Amino acid sequence: MNTRRLWLLTTLLLPLATATPAHAADDLDRLDRLMALLAAHPGGTVRFVERRRLAMLDAPLVSRGEMTYRAPDWLERRTLSPRPERLLLDKDTLTMERDQRRMSMPISQRPEVEAFVASIRSTLRGDRAALERHYRVALQGQPEKRWTMTLEPLQARLRGIVTQIVISGVGVAVDRVDYTQSDGDSTEMRMEPASKP
Repeated sequence: MNTRRLWLLTTLLLPLATATPAHAADDLDRLDRLMALLAAHPGGTVRFVERRRLAMLDAPLVSRGEMTYRAPDWLERRTLSPRPERLLLDKDTLTMERDQRRMSMPISQRPEVEAFVASIRSTLRGDRAALERHYRVALQGQPEKRWTMTLEPLQARLRGIVTQIVISGVGVAVDRVDYTQSDGDSTEMRMEPASKP
């Protein structure tokens, strides 16, 4: 290859080579800012409406309830309708209560459950390292305003369950979580503060 062609090729590729690291650095800076905002937040309670779309059903399954997070590792989800249910994540233990039955298990014994739990709890506590252990993380928007974080599982076992998790919010208020399952089914959860000042 002659010198002129090499120079022309280098001139065309140089802007691409230099733009990518700057863009990546900006993305990481925004992700770090969002994680810092979330890490400083003590938690709270939100009301949720969840719609699960299953291929075998004509209409989505709708449930309503409340979720409470207390930093750094306590998360409770109380479904009030259509049927009462309680899920409690306290440190490493996941407890489920339904129909007067109770079951507990350490999530560390089930890596796919641990990874799934990390999508929400690690986001709420601003733990970027925990998120990146399980997911490829991409952030759009501005942390102090509206933002959307997309999580794509790294582990094949988890990818066999869920292909993508999208979490959105404004500042420290997470108001939407969407799951797309590998079988095409999906879940959308919308949240709002349980009590407004």
